[in-house]
Amino acid sequence: MADTAQIEEIVKQVLANMAGGAASGGNTSQAGGSIPQTAHVAVLTGLERFEVKEYPMPPVGDDDILVKVEGCGVCGTDAHEFKRDPFGLIPVALGHEGTGEIVKMGKNVKTDSAGKSLKLGDKVVTCMIFKDNPDITMFDLNKQNVGGADVYGLLPDDDIHLNGWFADYILIRGGSTVFNVSDLDLYSRVLIEPCAVLIHAVERAKSTGILRFNSRVVVQGCGPIGLICIAILRTMGINKIIAVDGEQMRLDFARELGASDTVNFKEHKGIEALTAAVQEKGEGHLADFAFQCTGSPGGHSNIYKFIRNGGGLCELGFFINGGDATINPHFDICSKEITTVGSWVYTLRDYATTFDFLKSAKRMGLPMEKLITHTYPLEEINEALKTNLAMKGLKIAVINK
Repeated sequence: MADTAQIEEIVKQVLANMAGGAASGGNTSQAGGSIPQTAHVAVLTGLERFEVKEYPMPPVGDDDILVKVEGCGVCGTDAHEFKRDPFGLIPVALGHEGTGEIVKMGKNVKTDSAGKSLKLGDKVVTCMIFKDNPDITMFDLNKQNVGGADVYGLLPDDDIHLNGWFADYILIRGGSTVFNVSDLDLYSRVLIEPCAVLIHAVERAKSTGILRFNSRVVVQGCGPIGLICIAILRTMGINKIIAVDGEQMRLDFARELGASDTVNFKEHKGIEALTAAVQEKGEGHLADFAFQCTGSPGGHSNIYKFIRNGGGLCELGFFINGGDATINPHFDICSKEITTVGSWVYTLRDYATTFDFLKSAKRMGLPMEKLITHTYPLEEINEALKTNLAMKGLKIAVINK
């Protein structure tokens, strides 16, 4: 007869199986460790107020994946929702820059969205939740970006509740995109989503035919978006990259990520003096191409002055409505024949490219992990968002221990 300790262990295992697998009729695979009966989710219940709520662990369907969350970056979109609820989603489980480990999966789940096999213990990220839209495809670069699709972390609350990455578990439902990124470290995985935004921007810039190997490039705005832009350009082999910002700490880090020169706009009075400084760093030349990453209307108005006749511009700073900018179409666009592209979100193909970029950056010794300057546990999610709003550091992340 089994002794008391053995019986207790058997009972524990039965209870764990009941909590994690009984509801789906045994059609799932589950990790060896027990899955708790409840999950903790940071729910934005009011302006500037997250509450960590506890919900029953939902059943895992045949096409679903249960992921134990390891970390999630704080995006500017999260901060806007935290402060103003512009999307009218409250109450909502936020967090869309997340990653974690598969702990349970439905019987129909075999591969990720790129055809790579999936198994328990694999590390994954999500991109978008498919809608019935044939223009959103994996490898066709001529199709639209996925800005019109749904995304975990910006879903209306429902009876599942595990809808955002600011949690300790998230349920990835059938029809979602998911990628196996087990070959990347935690911080790299947390940076995938914002890096995909910049991969898309650079692909848009390349479509002009102006951005080339030996181009002189200006990147205006050295927050996380501008800094990632610099790193991507550097991995492409572009050597002449001038970073423009008003914070010296960010400009110093821009050099670490590949900028060849920097200009602190606070040291120059007026657009003529600032343009002269940029031109001086370009050895007497204006930029062949520029990336506007500030989200500031004044920044957009200025950027045209830094670009040579026949040059190009990618505007990606206005991810949300940042207000109107004033330009002179004749002097800024027409007489200079500037080619301009806008960039917003990414395609699924950009995600796959992002994985290769992060590996290349690591091989080159670019310290991408230093972008994450502040980390908080889930229970301190309000402090994490306030740190982001106060513009302290660079990238803020919620990391589960």
